[in-house]
Amino acid sequence: MRIPPFAFKLLYRIRRLYWRIAKPTTYGVKALIMHPVDADRVLLVQHSYGDRSLWSLPGGGYKPARETPERAARRECIEELGIELDSFALVLEEHLTTSGGKRGHLKIVRLHATSDEISPNGEISEARWAGVDLTDLPGNPAVSKWVYSALEAHGRRAAGNRDAS
Repeated sequence: MRIPPFAFKLLYRIRRLYWRIAKPTTYGVKALIMHPVDADRVLLVQHSYGDRSLWSLPGGGYKPARETPERAARRECIEELGIELDSFALVLEEHLTTSGGKRGHLKIVRLHATSDEISPNGEISEARWAGVDLTDLPGNPAVSKWVYSALEAHGRRAAGNRDAS
């Protein structure tokens, strides 16, 4: 069953209200998905809730007692994007966040797509492959700070691998 975008907007508002009242500790993942052929392209999304003009990384929440951040990132991306991913995943960065009244533990995970075909669900209003320089996004795009953070961490790791060779 496909969930309509308005349902995601409503759930988003309810969740924000809950965070303000309960101030929970949450665990989340964001995925930097690398293109299967072009290593200089990544998959970015615009959600159907929150700031819908913002380009960001796909991802979501998870429970550490039930799954690893790598497994959660794969699950979220498959659910949201219907994308095929290889089995290798790498945590690039970890952050502690305090936005919206909650205390959040966020991990940014790098995944590699095995196909460039995507089939977004109702949570995603748009998804596209973009160059790591982000110049091919339409107009004057708003881009999440987590995209920049993930690209920087990916670049540092790639530079470190080249230096070790």
